[in-house]
Amino acid sequence: MSLSYTHAHSQGSGTTEVVAVLIAITEESARVLTVDNGKLLPNGPLMPLHRSLQAGVRQWVEEQTNQSLGYIEQLYTFVDTNRRNKDGHALVYVSYLGLVQETQLDALTSQAAWYDWYEYFPWENHLQGPPSFINDLIVPKLYQWAQTAESVNARLRRQQRIELCWGIKFADDIDNKQAPKPTKEEVIQAVIESAEWVSEHTLLRYEMLYEAGLIPESPAYQPNKLPKNWSTAIGRPMYYDHRRVIATAISRLRAKIEYQPLIFGLMPEEFTLSQLQQSVEALSGVPLHKQNFRRLLEHQNLVEPTGESSHASRGRPAKLYRFRYDIELQSLLMDSKLPKRQK
Repeated sequence: MSLSYTHAHSQGSGTTEVVAVLIAITEESARVLTVDNGKLLPNGPLMPLHRSLQAGVRQWVEEQTNQSLGYIEQLYTFVDTNRRNKDGHALVYVSYLGLVQETQLDALTSQAAWYDWYEYFPWENHLQGPPSFINDLIVPKLYQWAQTAESVNARLRRQQRIELCWGIKFADDIDNKQAPKPTKEEVIQAVIESAEWVSEHTLLRYEMLYEAGLIPESPAYQPNKLPKNWSTAIGRPMYYDHRRVIATAISRLRAKIEYQPLIFGLMPEEFTLSQLQQSVEALSGVPLHKQNFRRLLEHQNLVEPTGESSHASRGRPAKLYRFRYDIELQSLLMDSKLPKRQK
């Protein structure tokens, strides 16, 4: 089935559609709620009976998944000229980010399912170090795309974007290569060092892959010209722009956890410090320095012990903590950031 098929809801002929990215942390894994066997996010048209956009998104989410909603915020709005309602009008697309506690899905909503968000964005998972396929597969294809630019300046700009988005540094002499399409081996050898990987650039990386025609959602995608193992590097595709919406949510959430305590909206009432760190790492995609992370928690006075311990199946029980609700969290975190990845 084509990823760009025409979509028309049976209810009404409105021109505004709402879509929700619901994020949960389950067993220290960042997960996203989907419908249609992982191909779509919960979505639906804004109807006259909806008093607001939020009311619309809440109705469609609960109807399609039975997942109750807590904190939600608007992500972005755009006109999708490639999609039409049943009357042929272009859709205005309004997306929302929601933080929830994952609940058991009703058997009647068999189309709804939770997926680890790294199934959709495998290149974003650096918890065990940068994936080898970034330099082995993705960067060579992106560099070949950069070489197709119409001018030298445009080619260099594309190359600089690759470096900034993917946290690499090319050798200077790669600019002087005469071959219009360098081999994969030449590009791999030209990646001389790793630069800083910026976690919140998820959307920029996705849009570059889209622009270069390297993901199925792109109209320029030509799978016959890509390596056989390309799908393992590029992740699970979705219909329409729904994977782009998830990328937007990841970028937003990764940026905000550096200065706002949104992580606590994803945690259970009681947790260990290891569970808290692993949850933050699941969102950021990079490992954090354990001692630095705990010093930050202590310095900012964000958590307090419950006096209880976890019932671990092995090893020593760990102390349980809870979030301190009696302090002004926003002001405490506004001038501090979570620790950077462990070197």
